Amino acid sequence: MKLTLYTDYSLRVLIYLATFNEGKLSNIKDIADSYKISKNHLMKVTYELGKMGYIETIRGRNGGIRLAKSMDEINIGQLVRKTEENIHLVECFDAKNNNCVITPACGLKKILAEALHAYMSVLDKYTLEDLVKDPLQLRMLFQMGESE
Repeated sequence: MKLTLYTDYSLRVLIYLATFNEGKLSNIKDIADSYKISKNHLMKVTYELGKMGYIETIRGRNGGIRLAKSMDEINIGQLVRKTEENIHLVECFDAKNNNCVITPACGLKKILAEALHAYMSVLDKYTLEDLVKDPLQLRMLFQMGESE
């Protein structure tokens, strides 16, 4: 299973904010520069993360973004479920758009559903805190990314 860029960027934003989790505000430009990714893409991602309650957005001249929850409250499995439009591994997972003629007799759907369940179960075991075990090293890497 491949995650969308939207989910990837959502995770990256949260990792960045967690790395600087002293409550200080960060901005989209710094995050984009650190990862060398599009600022425009991150604007949409941060907007949605704010609507979902993962980040807090402070407007104005001295504004920015920061985590709205503690790192141990942000579950990776839940985030992936919220940021992926659909997790249909194959056509038959989507009852509305399933045109596969062998669906009634095929055993693949059951096997892939079991695999997807296992995949999500693993993600459910982890929080943002687990992704940011070494914030000092992450800070150094972010600084190196900005200076290149």
